[in-house]
Amino acid sequence: MNRSGIGIGSASVVLVFAVLCLTIFALISFTAAKNDKTLADVEANLVINYYEADTLAERILAELLTVRTGGIPASILGVNITVRRDPETGARTAEYSCVLSGDRELYVKIALRGDLYDILSWRMRDTGAWVTDDSLPVWSGN
Repeated sequence: MNRSGIGIGSASVVLVFAVLCLTIFALISFTAAKNDKTLADVEANLVINYYEADTLAERILAELLTVRTGGIPASILGVNITVRRDPETGARTAEYSCVLSGDRELYVKIALRGDLYDILSWRMRDTGAWVTDDSLPVWSGN
């Protein structure tokens, strides 16, 4: 018998290969979508925590501005406040921070001048300790 063309065996191999490729691409797509959702959830929680801390910081600032005498309380709304007075100018600066998450906080530093204020710093900063990773042997050049 003389056979020519593609037989059933080679068609099955191509079909199995195509199904295997589609399965792998589906798994990669699913994993990428899951990772994107996890990252989006973390980012959404950070934004929610930031605006809650920002609201608290604004409330503390409003309370600071209502205190017209020189004595600012050491704590407002459960947040510790550090006040420093410049001996030369008499200007007061108030510093406080509102917790965002376990290792981040909203740091606020304000210069108070009676009913007026200047925002010196209003930023998110990390509070976690930096730990260097020396586990990989890196060539030092010697």
